[in-house]
Amino acid sequence: MAGKRLFQDLDSDQENKSDKRIKSLPPLSSVLGAFITENTMKSFSSALEPFLRKVVRQEVEYGISKRFRFSRSSSFRMEAPENTTPTFKLMFRKNLMKPIFTGSKISDVDTNQLEIILVDDSNNPVNLDRPIKLDIVALHGDFPSDDKWSSDEFDGNIVKERDGKRPLLTGDVSVTVRNGVATIGEIEFTDNSSWIRSRRFRIGARVAKGGSDQGVTVCEAMTEAIVVRDHRGELYKKHHPPMLEDEVWRLEKIGKDGAFHKKLSSNQIKTVQDFLKLSVVNPEELRQILGPGMSDKMWEVALKHARECILGNKLYISKGPNYFMILNPICEVMKAMIDGHDFSTQEALNQRYVKDLVQEAYLKWDLLEERTNEAALLTQGDELDHQYAAGQSHYQNMEINRSYQQNGYVQESVVTNNLAIVNEGYITTPPGFDICFTGSSSQNNHINPF
Repeated sequence: MAGKRLFQDLDSDQENKSDKRIKSLPPLSSVLGAFITENTMKSFSSALEPFLRKVVRQEVEYGISKRFRFSRSSSFRMEAPENTTPTFKLMFRKNLMKPIFTGSKISDVDTNQLEIILVDDSNNPVNLDRPIKLDIVALHGDFPSDDKWSSDEFDGNIVKERDGKRPLLTGDVSVTVRNGVATIGEIEFTDNSSWIRSRRFRIGARVAKGGSDQGVTVCEAMTEAIVVRDHRGELYKKHHPPMLEDEVWRLEKIGKDGAFHKKLSSNQIKTVQDFLKLSVVNPEELRQILGPGMSDKMWEVALKHARECILGNKLYISKGPNYFMILNPICEVMKAMIDGHDFSTQEALNQRYVKDLVQEAYLKWDLLEERTNEAALLTQGDELDHQYAAGQSHYQNMEINRSYQQNGYVQESVVTNNLAIVNEGYITTPPGFDICFTGSSSQNNHINPF
């Protein structure tokens, strides 16, 4: 009996321990929930990891780019603080010769090749110890809005060619700065500027990518804004300055085959020289030929443009028994000797008589003697003066003197030498006398002597 009870007690103790173990175990739902949650988090983490890596990489790159950026001239390929001020800058030495046409070589105002120089902030020339390669580009004419711009703004305003067109700028679009200077041999536009928003271009220069690795920054250069016209318009362009032999329609306000051009041509005024000669001898007649369609303002513009003409060194001799005159190519008096006297504006020179002599010379212009040595001509005039003084011809003493007296002219005993006055250029005449003497036939500014 005792043994049986002992087994019963053991069984009872085991059952009690099993019950306690079962009670200590978590519920089945909790175990299943934990299992599902753990698997879900692992899957979610696996899916989220690439996204997190990408976000972290972008944020790191953004932080680096914000702290450091490429210098203003990307060509140097060096990193610099964002607010770095350029150490040097490029500059076009001179402005451009205008007008500019497609397919035509671009030059500076002196018709020389374009030059770009490297300067410091005070515009003093800089000569680096190694070359710098440059790109020549076309820019929008309305850029920049002020005196400052960033490298990104410069690049963003570069104008590309239209679809199906050739590169907008052709020629020497890649040059090198050596000894502080870069020369652009030949460059031209292939398209006009009428299709862009500002209707104007600029020519810009920037350091080429990979052009230098020096530890300096360089600001870009650009020209003034320019209109680029189609090459067909070059056939009708005005010349600045005009040449004597240019057709008269090359002058401002006179269009080719227009009304003014036809009126002038019908009156044998075909060249700029013809226009200028008549404007000197008889400006009223020239105005009548042009007619009321040409306003006073238009007349002033055309005449001012004509007087920009380069006259050269040709001179013309008009002479008679009692006089010797030297005229420039547009019929202005350079020197006049009458009755052996060298007349100047300081003397009582009879206006009507001299004007008649100039008018006669104008009408027989093709018969005048042409010379190119100005100094010899003036010297020759002095020699002729002595010949007249020694000769004392009968015609000089009687006929010419009588003509002077009839017009109220009395000869003076003292005659000044006009050569000194000639070398001084135009001189204002005394009241009542309009004749003037000029010092050089190459004067650009002309005054009507009558």
